[in-house]
Amino acid sequence: MSKNILILLADGFEEVEAISPIDYLRRAGIGVTTASISGNRTVTGAHGVAVNAETLLSGLGKADLDGLDGVLLPGGMPGASNLAASADTGALLRKLAGAGKLLCAICASPAVVLAPLGLLSGRRFTCFPGMEEQVSGATWSDDRVVTDGNIITSRAAGTAGEWATAIIRRLAGDTAADKVAAAVLL
Repeated sequence: MSKNILILLADGFEEVEAISPIDYLRRAGIGVTTASISGNRTVTGAHGVAVNAETLLSGLGKADLDGLDGVLLPGGMPGASNLAASADTGALLRKLAGAGKLLCAICASPAVVLAPLGLLSGRRFTCFPGMEEQVSGATWSDDRVVTDGNIITSRAAGTAGEWATAIIRRLAGDTAADKVAAAVLL
C-alpha cells in the first residue's frame, strides 16, 4: 500500500526544505502532493523561486485528506508565518494530529506553526536556532532531526536531506531510506 504525504506551500517558504523532500520522498516511492494554501497554484519561495503546486489546499476533498499518511511543512520566513496564519492549515493539522498521522516540520515551522496549535506540548522537537525560545511546554533538542511519536522536526535547509530520509524511514522502512540516502550520497 502506497504512502502519501501532503506538502503545504505558502509564499515565502524555504525552497530547499520543500524541494529536497519532494525529490527524496518520490525516489522512495512515496506519493507526494504539493498544495498551495492560498488561492493561487503558483507559490513563490523566500528566495524568489516560483513553484506550481499540484493543487490548492481548499480544493482537497475528504477522500484526498483521508488517504494521507502525513503532512510536511517547510519553514522559511515569511512562509512559516503564512502557514500559521491559515485557518485551513491549522484545521488540517489538528485533524491529522488527532488521527495520529505524521506531522513533519522544519526550520521555523515547528515553533511558528505547530507550537501555537499545542501540537508540540510534552514533546521533544528541534527547529531553527533561537526559535525554540518561542516554544513552551515542549523540550528542545539541538539534534539535526528529532522524531517524537508522530512528529518529525528538523533544524534548517542544511538538514533537509536528513529530515526527508527520516520521513522515508518512518513511512517506507530502513531499506528504502538507506537506498535514497546512498543514491544522493547523504
